[in-house]
Amino acid sequence: MRIKAFLLEEDGVGVVEVILILVVLIGLVLLFKEQITDLVNDIFDTISTQAGRV
Repeated sequence: MRIKAFLLEEDGVGVVEVILILVVLIGLVLLFKEQITDLVNDIFDTISTQAGRV
């Protein structure tokens, strides 16, 4: 009875899903690191340029 209850328990499934999502996100960041860096730099350059006009 206790073994069956243990096997049907799904509390750990959420943790596994979160870990898998984090692994995928980290992989995407590493894959597109250069593009993300260029985009962020362009955004900050635009903010700096337009902030001088205000």
